[in-house]
Amino acid sequence: MSNKHGNLSINSDNIFPIIKKWLYSDHDIFYRELISNGCDAITKLKKLDLMGEYELPEDYEAKIQIIVNPEEKTLKFIDNGLGMTADEVEEYINQIAFSGATDFLEKYKDKASEEQIIGHFGLGFYSAFMVADEVHIDSLSYQKDAVPVHWECDGGTEFDMTDGSKQEVGTEITLFLNEDCVEFSNEYRAREVIEKYCSFMPTPIFLSKANAETEYETIPADEVTEKDTVIENIVEEAKFEEQEQEDGTKEQVEISPRQEKAKIIKRPVPLNDTNPLWGKHPNDCTDEDYKAFYRKVFMDYKEPLFWIHLNMDYPFNLKGILYFPKINTEYDSIEGTIKLYNNQVFIADNIKEVIPEFLMLLKGVIDCPDLPLNVSRSALQNDGFVKKISDYITKKVADKLAGMCKTEKETYEKYWDDISPFIKFGCLKDEKFCDKMNDYILFKNLDDKYLTLPECLKPVEKKDEAVDENGNPVEAEVVSEEAKTEDASQEEDDAAKDTRKTIYYVTDMQQQSQYINMFKEQGMDAVILDHNIDTSFITQLERRNEHYRFQRIDADLTDSLKEETSEEELKEATETLTEVFRNALKRENLNVKVEKLKNAAISSVITLSEEGRRMQDMMKMYGMAGMDPSMFGSDVTLTLNSNNQLVTYILEHKDSEHVPMFCEQLYDLAMISNHPLTPDEMSKFIARSNEIMMLLAK
Repeated sequence: MSNKHGNLSINSDNIFPIIKKWLYSDHDIFYRELISNGCDAITKLKKLDLMGEYELPEDYEAKIQIIVNPEEKTLKFIDNGLGMTADEVEEYINQIAFSGATDFLEKYKDKASEEQIIGHFGLGFYSAFMVADEVHIDSLSYQKDAVPVHWECDGGTEFDMTDGSKQEVGTEITLFLNEDCVEFSNEYRAREVIEKYCSFMPTPIFLSKANAETEYETIPADEVTEKDTVIENIVEEAKFEEQEQEDGTKEQVEISPRQEKAKIIKRPVPLNDTNPLWGKHPNDCTDEDYKAFYRKVFMDYKEPLFWIHLNMDYPFNLKGILYFPKINTEYDSIEGTIKLYNNQVFIADNIKEVIPEFLMLLKGVIDCPDLPLNVSRSALQNDGFVKKISDYITKKVADKLAGMCKTEKETYEKYWDDISPFIKFGCLKDEKFCDKMNDYILFKNLDDKYLTLPECLKPVEKKDEAVDENGNPVEAEVVSEEAKTEDASQEEDDAAKDTRKTIYYVTDMQQQSQYINMFKEQGMDAVILDHNIDTSFITQLERRNEHYRFQRIDADLTDSLKEETSEEELKEATETLTEVFRNALKRENLNVKVEKLKNAAISSVITLSEEGRRMQDMMKMYGMAGMDPSMFGSDVTLTLNSNNQLVTYILEHKDSEHVPMFCEQLYDLAMISNHPLTPDEMSKFIARSNEIMMLLAK
């Protein structure tokens, strides 16, 4: 081949400034591109061997070598793939593979149009010019009688191509780094970038430093292979130690046997794992394999709770492993990482087009060779195919969780507190996921028992002890199957009339203990919803289902907590006490209700309507916490128990000088069971308590 000097067929002198500035978002990505090209060349050569079009040498070992030279500020990328002829260099390098190259600049000169560069491949090599002032290629094709070729370009549009001197089949690319990018010739920086992008590429990758001192290692002599360079054979004689026997005599005992070793030039160790765990069949992977892989990839030494191994060949190729880490209970502080790969080549973390938003709370890897990537491999075409992949991943996660709930309920319950924020967040973000998970969401009740939503909605089997007219227990009547059927029919009729079953819930076991005790006394149950995502979550569940609603146990007093009495009986007391308490508390709009509660020890309770409660929770989320519930006006009700002696005393002595103080005390007692008092309210409450005790002491 005669020497050739020419222009790259790009029809513009401005192509390289464009590549350098924005074709790739991260400058270190050139490592990935050049190593990927080497892997591709090796893969193609192996295929030619399989097809009988080329015969690989018996001792052939596929490998990529990177040699850093910080003194000369150069980098070499060497592969033993299929190489290139001069004609192929002309085609693949000199003619940049744009379709419609003439209007390239017109279409892509604006950075705003970056995302339009889709479907144009063959640009990986040119990423070298992001960091290099000059690039050389030396290549020898696998083809018979091929002539080696040397190519060089200084980052402009001109190149020189001549016969080369390469002796072995493959390609060597040399980068002469510019002053701003000499860091990439540092061995440790190179290792960092290679491990970032190339940890699982399919060909072994070796890194070395030019002119570095030779390193050695010592191995057992019987482990030496033909490939090892033996520097010295070493014999370590057996070692003995004098030990005293039981009979008092001393004897020489061998403590280390004779060993033959060999000092060899240190074997190179690849930086990558060419057979990542996600590419194996789940049946071939042990729990320890999954945990070790998790520790290695995510540097997280807390064991994951469990994982899902994705393995799909049709209708698209997708493999991966998603881990459920032990997470913080505050969902907004969870930081997951889903690493996306294309044929074992790292693309990016947390690409939202492929990974549903709520799954980004997890940690994992996904490898999908069928992903439609743009020219820089770091952005995805936004098409229906990508959406199908996202939907598939969501479905597999939901199927795994539902399957665990059905077949491994105890294990599922053990994980629930850790994974519930993730599942609830997923239900809020993805309706399909919510539909699949609806019956497998768990709610912990007051007895720390986990219930699914269908279990929460089942009628409570209450075993009331029957008594005769003298109060002695008698055998309870057994409800017939016919009666049960009639009850079920009645329930269906009730549902048809849009009557919603109420699921009571608690947000603070300590703060709402008075209400909890009232519920337990009547054999009633509630579920615990103490996470900051729960208000939004239950609102969404209600919106999607007409047959149930959630209500906090202090939102209203249910009939089960009251004794039967006529409205007339309480009407006069309500009117009187409303006036007394409004005057004493100086709250003209205070809602007061008088009820006859079964528990006579309870004097007063505060209730805040469920709607008001949720409004309050929403305001807390927006940084308006610590508000007095009374600011929600008519939503707050002070309920007084006509069965309580203190309430009766106030009713009968409404004009007493101490009644205003008692009213204030009853109101604060009710408030304490509902939410914490402010510092000022607490100070007044303590002073008032002391004053009341002084009255009793007189």
